[in-house]
Amino acid sequence: MSSHLAETLRAAVFAARAHAGQTRKGAAAEPYVNHVLEVAEILAAHGAPQAAILAGLLHDTVEDTPITPAELTLAFGAEVAGLVAEATDDKDLPKETRKALQVSQAAKKSDAAKQLKLADKISNLRAIMHSPPRNWDHARRCEYIGWAGRVAAGLKGVNPGLDQLFDATYRDAVAHLAQHD
Repeated sequence: MSSHLAETLRAAVFAARAHAGQTRKGAAAEPYVNHVLEVAEILAAHGAPQAAILAGLLHDTVEDTPITPAELTLAFGAEVAGLVAEATDDKDLPKETRKALQVSQAAKKSDAAKQLKLADKISNLRAIMHSPPRNWDHARRCEYIGWAGRVAAGLKGVNPGLDQLFDATYRDAVAHLAQHD
């Protein structure tokens, strides 16, 4: 087995254990790990660096589980842990501040972190279309899609395939909401 494959599967198992019992906010209540697997698959399918793929699997562990940055560094090295940190919001800040920082800081991220954030937004837009959170009305979904577009504007330019996938997903999300208002 290639070392990249083994490392990727190790990160997938780590993420699955970290997110055990967690579900997405959507009506389908799918296992949370499906999201991080999708993010990693998007990155792998578009030629992102291995560290970004691993960080895609692990990107929500520090935000949403008891896993610490030190544990990630020990398990996956400083590069992967650094990418996770770069992609992680500070949950101590108010939600609106975190959202504003994602827009203002997007263009300042490393190339690998930009790809990770873009893949995360693609996955989230897909979820908004297919299984939105139960308590999100039409206006809330529209607001999220617009905000995701503003974040993505600062992330583009690194990976043309990801840029195109985001644009297509964004258009699909807008069209979907226009049909389901």
